[in-house]
Formats: sequence, C-alpha cells, structure tokens
Amino acid sequence: MQKHNLEPENWVEKYGDMLLNYALVRVKERDMARDLVQDTFVTALKSIPTFRGEISEKNWLYLVLKTRILDYYKKKKEVLESDMKKDDEDDDYFNDKGHWLKDKLPNEWTTERMVESEEFMAILKACTDKLTPSQALVFTMKYLDGEEAEDICKELNI
Repeated sequence: MQKHNLEPENWVEKYGDMLLNYALVRVKERDMARDLVQDTFVTALKSIPTFRGEISEKNWLYLVLKTRILDYYKKKKEVLESDMKKDDEDDDYFNDKGHWLKDKLPNEWTTERMVESEEFMAILKACTDKLTPSQALVFTMKYLDGEEAEDICKELNI
C-alpha cells in the first residue's frame, strides 16, 4: 500500500471553488463546469492508489480537472471547430465596439489575486465567452496555464 498525504474528505471545502473557477474559464456552461469538477473528485478518489506524491494534492487535482476538460472537448469534437458565430446578446461589460463601459471598469487588481477574484473571473469569462470553445481553450492554456504553443498543438492535435 502506497503512502500518500491526500485528504479527500477536505477536497470540496479546500479546492472546490478554485477548481470551479478554473473550469468556468474553460467551459462556458456553469452546469458542465460543476459536472467536470465533480467528475474530477470522483476520478481522483478512484486514482488515490496511483498517486505518487510527486506534486501537491492541489496541483494533482488541477491536472485531473485539466484532463477531464480536454476529454470533454475531445468528446464534443469542439476543439477543432472553426465556428466564428457572434454572440448578439447584450454585453454587461463592453460596448458594441468592444471597449470597456465606464461604470464597469475593473478595480485595481494584483497579479497574485486575479484568479482568486470573483470580479476578475466574471470579466475573464465574459471575454472568453466571445470566443469559440476551441479558441477559449487555446487562450486559457496559453495565457492562464502558461503552456507553450507547440505543447498546446500537440495536446489538442492541431
């Protein structure tokens, strides 16, 4: 039996909101993001015997979620879509030219706190919702996850 430092009884409380925010940036539908986080916890529970402890519990859960998100897009065949539909819905943050509305300008943010900020996540989600699912996934992998373009292309088979 392998020894590990995992505390699955605390996952939802400790990591639930962070994982949900991570998923919401990558998946447009809130219910799907929740399902992916739930699936992450179930998959991680089943995978405890294979956990080697080479990374932290938190990072391991993020990797499991990232895999669940990639699987979701692969199954939906949305990764390779070149659908450029425009969203005609009213935008809560930007005018019709894509400029910030004066009363919706973001507050001052520090880089360390951005991902933890509900306001930032809402604005980032509004921006990524304007992209196709495949564009949003590539954007988040590049600019939020810091992955190299070559690695993104290999991982997404593009």
